[in-house]
Amino acid sequence: MAPSWIQLLIVVIVALLLFGGRGRISGIMTDMAKGIGAFRKGLKDEDEPKAVDKEDMVDVTPQKDETKASS
Repeated sequence: MAPSWIQLLIVVIVALLLFGGRGRISGIMTDMAKGIGAFRKGLKDEDEPKAVDKEDMVDVTPQKDETKASS
């Protein structure tokens, strides 16, 4: 059973879209690769520790309650 001319035409059109010079699929894949690269770069930048000044620190130590009488 040989493929008909319509089936061959569909295969050629799909091949041109996927592997064509600056086709839609090629452009989408390029944009996706750039997005993934930017995402990875963003994750890498967040892993680096940042310097913290004493002014930025907050004291979270609970204060003693002096209203209660201690024995």
